[in-house]
Amino acid sequence: MKVVFVNRFFYPDHSATSQILSDLAFFLAERGYPVHVVTSRQRYGDPGAVLPALESVRGVQAHRIWTSRFGRHFLPGRALDYLTFYLSATWALLRLVRRRDLLVAKTDPPLISVPAGWVAALRGARLINWLQDLFPEVAAELGVRLARGVVGRLLARIRNHSLHRAVMNVAIGERMRMRLVTQGLDGGRVRVIHNWADGGQIRPQDSERQPLKAEWGLSGKFVVGYSGNLGRAHEYATLLGAALRLVGDPEISFLFIGGGALVQPLKANIRALGLSNVQFRPYQPRQRLAESLGVADVHLVVLRPALEGLIVPSKLYGIMAAGRPILNVGSPEGEVAEMVRDAEAGFTVEIGDADGLIRRVQELKKDADLCRRMGENARRVLDERFSKERALRAWEEMLRGLGLEARG
Repeated sequence: MKVVFVNRFFYPDHSATSQILSDLAFFLAERGYPVHVVTSRQRYGDPGAVLPALESVRGVQAHRIWTSRFGRHFLPGRALDYLTFYLSATWALLRLVRRRDLLVAKTDPPLISVPAGWVAALRGARLINWLQDLFPEVAAELGVRLARGVVGRLLARIRNHSLHRAVMNVAIGERMRMRLVTQGLDGGRVRVIHNWADGGQIRPQDSERQPLKAEWGLSGKFVVGYSGNLGRAHEYATLLGAALRLVGDPEISFLFIGGGALVQPLKANIRALGLSNVQFRPYQPRQRLAESLGVADVHLVVLRPALEGLIVPSKLYGIMAAGRPILNVGSPEGEVAEMVRDAEAGFTVEIGDADGLIRRVQELKKDADLCRRMGENARRVLDERFSKERALRAWEEMLRGLGLEARG
């Protein structure tokens, strides 16, 4: 018996789903379990990259399949990338999966659980769905017409059929679990295992002693950071409004590290407004994540309220690991707001409330003790509830309960 993961990205890709999957796959392989990953030959930010078709990485057998390579920015091309992944992955899984194997389907591309479910049924394997988001609901909330109405309901019904056939569905938040149960899924087959950050690799650091802070010309400034993907699930008008009104304060700067669909529009707005208090940096290597996260004095998390229960921003855990306060821009009643409030690790402001965001930034800037205390609270909660070790043990316990055994 083996465990087979299927996801569009895997090590050495830097995307969030890849990093989380890689952590779990390597952990299981190191513990002696037979682990395979069916994935693409691409990187998230570089569709032209060509990774080896078959490779053993730290004991994990990576089966990298052919797909088209249009990338994320051309929507029809992205749809073709998805289609070719479905076809190639189904063929690869049919050849790889055997009776009693555990087949773990993530949610990139959307609805990969459907062909994975077919393969599991044909081969007598058992399906586990690892739900990083819920499609088509996310697409519908982001304005994709095809995901609404009759077509959207049909896609949701097909998706739900694959969830019902699974032996377990892993949600990454309590709101997601509640949404699934409300839709009729057996609560006994929905388990919450949060995503995580590596608290050993990412540790709190003094921002003023960060070489990157000096290198990026931010020494002596109170830095408001955003690290990771800035995509369609997020928004930037609130942040832009705050940056515009704070442009006259030479002690406050905004720093965006990463990429995403909204980065170029945000850059265009910054240029048009002539803002000098905002800078952008590309994704940093994972081994430098502690340094890059440590540059900011406070970090932003943004999620559109309509997406509560459909997504939990993975950047939240890295911020906690870095021991920084969290400024959550989103619903005050949402899951992130609840986590931040319960931990006393930051503040939530509603989308559109640039004045409220400014007040919170200035409050943390003026009160160094409050800033430090909230950062310490964030790190404590990570260690107690959302550590990498806790999450990996929960996964191992679940898989062992389903019969997975380490090699002798």
